[in-house]
Amino acid sequence: MQFKHPEILYFLFLLVIPVLVHLFQLRRFQKEYFTNVRFLKELNMQTRKSSKIKKWLLLFTRLLLLACLILAFAQPFFKASDDNNKSNEMVILLDNSFSMQAKGSKGELLKRAVQDMLENTPEDQQFSLITPTNAYWDTDVKSIQKELQNINYGSVPFNPDFLITKAETKKPNTGKDIVVITDAVNLESQSISKLDPKSPVYFIVPEAQNKNNVAVDSVYIYQTLENFYEIAVDLKANGTVNDDTSVALYNGKELTAKTLVTFDQPSKTLNFTIPKKDFHGYVSVRDNSLTYDNEYYFSISKPEKSNVLAIGDEAKNKFLSRIYTDDDFVFNSVQTGSVDYNSLEKQDAIILNELTEIPQALITTLKSLYEKGGNIIIIPSAEASVQNLNSLMAAFGNASLLTLNNNERQITKISFSHPLYQTVFERQIKNFQYPKVNNSFTIKGTALPVLSYADQTPFLTSLTNRLGNVYLFSAPINKQNTNFQNSPLIVPTFYNMAQNNNKTGVFAYKIGENQNLIIDALLSKDEVVTVKNDVSDFIPMQQILNNKIKLSFGDYPETAGNYSVVKNENILKNISFNYPRTESDLSLQNSNIVKDYTKTDSVSTVYNDIKSLRTASELWKWFIIGALVFLLLELFIQKFVK
Repeated sequence: MQFKHPEILYFLFLLVIPVLVHLFQLRRFQKEYFTNVRFLKELNMQTRKSSKIKKWLLLFTRLLLLACLILAFAQPFFKASDDNNKSNEMVILLDNSFSMQAKGSKGELLKRAVQDMLENTPEDQQFSLITPTNAYWDTDVKSIQKELQNINYGSVPFNPDFLITKAETKKPNTGKDIVVITDAVNLESQSISKLDPKSPVYFIVPEAQNKNNVAVDSVYIYQTLENFYEIAVDLKANGTVNDDTSVALYNGKELTAKTLVTFDQPSKTLNFTIPKKDFHGYVSVRDNSLTYDNEYYFSISKPEKSNVLAIGDEAKNKFLSRIYTDDDFVFNSVQTGSVDYNSLEKQDAIILNELTEIPQALITTLKSLYEKGGNIIIIPSAEASVQNLNSLMAAFGNASLLTLNNNERQITKISFSHPLYQTVFERQIKNFQYPKVNNSFTIKGTALPVLSYADQTPFLTSLTNRLGNVYLFSAPINKQNTNFQNSPLIVPTFYNMAQNNNKTGVFAYKIGENQNLIIDALLSKDEVVTVKNDVSDFIPMQQILNNKIKLSFGDYPETAGNYSVVKNENILKNISFNYPRTESDLSLQNSNIVKDYTKTDSVSTVYNDIKSLRTASELWKWFIIGALVFLLLELFIQKFVK
């Protein structure tokens, strides 16, 4: 037992007063009996014993009465079981990721969690609220009521460890009561490693009632026809979706196509045919679950002719002129000694076709073009120096050539998942007319195989920096060395290798992945381009590259949608942004990892638990009651004990 005011215990010395009074009353006097009262002597002797008992009873009663009063004013108490954490600050980690859009028994999980906080948090309770997208430090529920009611969902994954680090940085060496409110979808044990089960950590894990969800996963060009694009829309059903789902295609606000899809398997692909011109719209589905993944925004620009330059012997370049026709390309062929270095920056793809010697100036220019989004296609010459070829490859990445091999080899394997062939084959083929080569180099390094020999070594590999691509053949492809020119593979391979990623295809970026875009535009020093739509705008990081601009989007924009790159109110390019689909599978709720922590269903339970653990057992009331009891006992003794 402890005392809030131990100094009052000094007043216990006052207990000597009743003792002194009692002793004073026990003083012996010399008594002389007179004749006329002598007859009372016998009666007096009989009552003397009972009188002494009464005095002793009164003494003990008064001592206990005074002692109870003194102890009550000293305010005794028993220390709380969690008294060491009494000075902790309250930190609430609130998950506002898209999976919290799911509906529980009382509505959307996030909105219900906010309502719980507003209703059950004491008005005088100070706390810090941290979400993946915002932080409110040392506040109270009244001060941030409006912010809580208007809180938005975000695409940033919920990572408690990262949020705790922010709180520790704000107030280091301060104890914390941590309340984590999350549905635990995609929550991993590594992301809660900084939460100590022995410290005050509470988890509130609401659960969705309906875990079935349909998401638009991706959109891409499946096939390019003469006047049309055939686009493919990948849909994914998480859980069991029994009802037909409506799927609509919009160009801007105009409905282009609509259909129903039945999910007899988890993934479905729908095909739509659209005109071969600018398309700036989205695909939309309707289900009764999450809404953030129901739209997929994408933009397709009207095809622009790609500039392709082949450097090499004119006779060996003839097969390229039959592939790069005037309908889709601006194709030129030059000898090594006739290269105009000033024109190289304007090319979308440059083909080095069996050059026996590659000048250092050309290597430097090609490296610059690759960094700005250009494609480089390298066909080695059997007479070329391996050292010279490797000097070229060193400018692009970890790929090199070994000495020439004179053994005949067959090309037997196609990487169907490689971007070059994603829109070429309707199905994977196993038997085809295998091309063969007579003489070839061996490619070493981390380049990605595109076509491979029977011994699994690559015939064609690729490197990428996410803007440009480098394609390296392991053998000369002239007719004397190989029959690859007669293979059906040669047209789609070279056609797709020359396509500029920034001029063709679907422009749909994922928010938060810091992707880049290069567009053709001239800017002065003080000019900037803006990315905007009808709702919001932002200025991306931008770098001027001669006649091009490199844009880096970082974590922007915050909202998915169709946007335009604008310079002085002139639209340079239409692009689109989408949220990552990481929260779409509600069955990934991992609530088992919080079993070592205190799990509750409401913030009111948290506050009550903390209060009960940190509230001392006050005893002064009992001593006041004891004093009253002894006071009544004294009155009873005075009145009824003779």
